[in-house]
Amino acid sequence: MSLVVAGVWLLAGGSAWPQQVATTQAPAPAQVGPADSIYRKNTVAPAAPVADQAAQAAQAERIVAAALAAMGRAESISARVRQRVRVDDRVVVGAGRYVQSGLGEDQRYRYESSMKSDTETFDLLEVSDGLFAWSYRRLGPQPPQLERLDVRRIRERLFQLKPADDAAISPYLGGVQRTLAMLRDWFRFTTVEPAAIDELPIWKVEGRWCAECLAALLPSHKEAAMKPGGITAAELPDGMPWSVRLSIGKRDLFPFRIEWLAIPGRRPVANGEPEPVAVLELYDVRLGEPVDAAAFVYKPAMEGLIDLTEARAMQLAPMRP
Repeated sequence: MSLVVAGVWLLAGGSAWPQQVATTQAPAPAQVGPADSIYRKNTVAPAAPVADQAAQAAQAERIVAAALAAMGRAESISARVRQRVRVDDRVVVGAGRYVQSGLGEDQRYRYESSMKSDTETFDLLEVSDGLFAWSYRRLGPQPPQLERLDVRRIRERLFQLKPADDAAISPYLGGVQRTLAMLRDWFRFTTVEPAAIDELPIWKVEGRWCAECLAALLPSHKEAAMKPGGITAAELPDGMPWSVRLSIGKRDLFPFRIEWLAIPGRRPVANGEPEPVAVLELYDVRLGEPVDAAAFVYKPAMEGLIDLTEARAMQLAPMRP
């Protein structure tokens, strides 16, 4: 199997493919979040069981929605990025950074990552300068890909769909907000429990595929996806997650960690307990500090450019409430 199938789909797929829980004041400029290895596991604090599963699912959904909304309202974000993806018997590891600045129409972002295996390198750069949203990918030996979205055209289309909404446009363009928005669209979050990463209090929220979304994505698995109880982890193709787990800070509702869980290995495979096959972690997170505007300047060569504006505009739909 190509490393592109799982590695890039899982950790760069958010761009390829708000009700608030609590009122919080914008934090003073400070470092927040864990800085330890992504290999360290969450520690779960004792908590009373939630008897009503529907109530717990509603809380889980509110937390994820609030985390996305909080990112859109942040005056600035600066974070380092760690990644790890397991594909077959190989592990791809990577590092990068994410920066974001501005509110509403003035919001900009830059997400860059480089992942390496023993034989291949995968580079991703996503930049929005306010006029265009750029996406550059170099996936191993494949030719580089450069794509572009006209931000003004995307914003006009969104206004046609929901004229009263003045929320951030980034979830429709790229970067970490896009990844989180796609997870909200494709997964339904059903469980939440208090936990900690080191000493940082978090909500650990887990979700599984929306059955209709999975059936549309994998028509050959529609019957399994739509059956009572949903598809099992063993029924999914290798390289596709069965569930997703988010670690969201209690104080700032910031998504410090995203884990994709599956049963790895060539199919057919015995059913068992899914395990993390990919991790995206944001650490050394700083909120509210000045960000160098040069981070959002991007002037690529136009050779091979693919403009996806009209295709994306026609596919746009408001995010689910």
